[in-house]
Amino acid sequence: MNLKRAITVDDLTNFEVYSDPQLAPNGDGYAFVSTTVNADKEYESQLFYQDMKDEKIRQWTFTKGRNSHPRFSPDGTSVVFQSDRSGIPQIWRLPLGGGEAKQITTFKNGATNPAWSKDGNYIIFTASLEKDDCIHNQEEQTKEARQKEQEENNKQPKIISRLAYKSDAGGFLDEKKSQLILYNIETQQFTPLTTADADHTYQDISPNGSVLFAANLQEEADYELTNDLYTVNIYTKELTKITKEKGIYYEASFSPSGEKIACFGNDLTYASATLTELYLFDLVSGERKCLSEEWDFELGDAMIGDTRIGASEAGPIWSKDEQSIYFLGTDHGATGLYSVSVSSKLETLYKNNNHVFGFSYDMEQESFVVGISSPTEPCNYYSFKRGDEIGKLTNANATFLTEVELIEPEEIQFKAEDGWDIQGWLLRPYGFEKGKKYPFVLEIHGGPHAMYGQTFFHEIQVLAAKGYVVLYTNPRGSHGYGQEFVNACRHDYGGKDYLDVMNAVDYALENFPFIDEERLGVTGGSYGGFMTNWIVGHSNRFKAAVTQRSISNWLSFYGVSDIGYFFNKWEHGHDLLDDPEKLWEISPLKYAKNVETPLLILHGEQDFRCPIEQAEQLFVTLKHLKKEVEFVRFPGANHELSRSGDPKLRMERLNHICRWFEKYIR
Repeated sequence: MNLKRAITVDDLTNFEVYSDPQLAPNGDGYAFVSTTVNADKEYESQLFYQDMKDEKIRQWTFTKGRNSHPRFSPDGTSVVFQSDRSGIPQIWRLPLGGGEAKQITTFKNGATNPAWSKDGNYIIFTASLEKDDCIHNQEEQTKEARQKEQEENNKQPKIISRLAYKSDAGGFLDEKKSQLILYNIETQQFTPLTTADADHTYQDISPNGSVLFAANLQEEADYELTNDLYTVNIYTKELTKITKEKGIYYEASFSPSGEKIACFGNDLTYASATLTELYLFDLVSGERKCLSEEWDFELGDAMIGDTRIGASEAGPIWSKDEQSIYFLGTDHGATGLYSVSVSSKLETLYKNNNHVFGFSYDMEQESFVVGISSPTEPCNYYSFKRGDEIGKLTNANATFLTEVELIEPEEIQFKAEDGWDIQGWLLRPYGFEKGKKYPFVLEIHGGPHAMYGQTFFHEIQVLAAKGYVVLYTNPRGSHGYGQEFVNACRHDYGGKDYLDVMNAVDYALENFPFIDEERLGVTGGSYGGFMTNWIVGHSNRFKAAVTQRSISNWLSFYGVSDIGYFFNKWEHGHDLLDDPEKLWEISPLKYAKNVETPLLILHGEQDFRCPIEQAEQLFVTLKHLKKEVEFVRFPGANHELSRSGDPKLRMERLNHICRWFEKYIR
């Protein structure tokens, strides 16, 4: 008999999500962000601080809205952060000795991502500016003025002259660019550090005042999907290019002396399926060294989930003696904390059957605070020191977890038809009883170069709570299993990746007799939506399907997606004009006549990654063929609907999924 209740769709409003741990300079405590859904069904993020000695947690911010990105001053007396409490993200400073937070910026388009100089005299932040904007007379608009301006802009024609003119995250792009701004705390004056007609992404600052940033400053930037690392000195304004080899570089950080830089990146050898490398730049010799050359796993956090709201540190972070670099790594359904020496010796510091989603490092005490999630624990922070046992610091979602039954997944391993090893997980339904038969839902992740694994996943738990056996796997193309594996679906969409997910169903039916083979459902989003569409066009074994933010036609995807003009070439080996027949062969729309499975189509109207015309084509074609199909459009939602979209729409989406499966397989 179950003493705890089943998790529900509405429980999205009942748990909190931690992110962005930041240890104080003295190591006595750390700040972090907690995000919840409030009574108005809106996200609310607040800053908290936990003392490492008494373990008491104190709330620092209380305003409605999103407070995030806390960064301690070098002397530990204040914290700078970003907040949209005034209506748009701006930079604020909170004195830790007492007193209210003070607003530093009033930039018209907002200000984000603050960081301190090492001497504590300056704050560097990012602002979106047009070419001739003056940073000295920036005034924040009222909510009414912003709405009026937006309404007027929406009435005006958009003149487009560049290839990358829209993005799923930013919508239609204008002439504004992300620039780095320096704020002098003593004089309260702003100074532009960058002015080029390009987006600049802050990385780090050295002890001598050199600001490290990433940007593509090439003339052919519109066609080059690469970038470079640069430094600009805050005193002399001297600009220096660091990188020589063509590639993608990000998450770069200075060594404590400022003489070296560590960063993630890759040279796109396998296009979007290229494993992330860890590079070391020696600023004295000018040489670049790849520390990860002999490794065969993904660096950083590639875990797929639907509750990881807010960014957290994945590395690389330097040790005080500059002999080690710390970072997260993705491997076989889990993420862990790793260390590498400057001579490329790899060491696993912490790895368990769970999801390390972020960490902070204290150089003086050589200790860590790590954020961990598991399928039955949304998030918590733990203290960790090399050679010691990990210690729990927080008890997040305690009430929620005492009330709600979360299902522990059972790991499965099986052989694909060609002998490749495939990993997956199966959840038994809430209230499972031996001898009963249960309906089944196959979940397929997006990407395709991402990874399911041992993290909390609200959607999957809800389906299990509704009485379904839920199976989710990492078919070839997924991260976590090496370069050959993640590259294996490129130029083969609908090939062996399709066989992998179908073999997973075969394995489940053979080894879990409580699954009712007459009541099978399938769902997935993005690439998982493509695969759902592909499955129903090539098999009738599923009795219901839900396709989300999907691809149905690679021919039109080329010209409508914010990544289509390069993604087709990267993933399929063909552009629209190279071989349209090939793209049509792997388009699910071609096989619409074969579809006999009742199909629910869910799509956000502002999805620029997989635009809604993909769903429209599929719906109209199937409806015209008098197939069993329904189409749900989510206004204002982009490609991130299921992960960070409007909470009300996220819950509506889950309700529609449950309704469809209830109708056809429950």
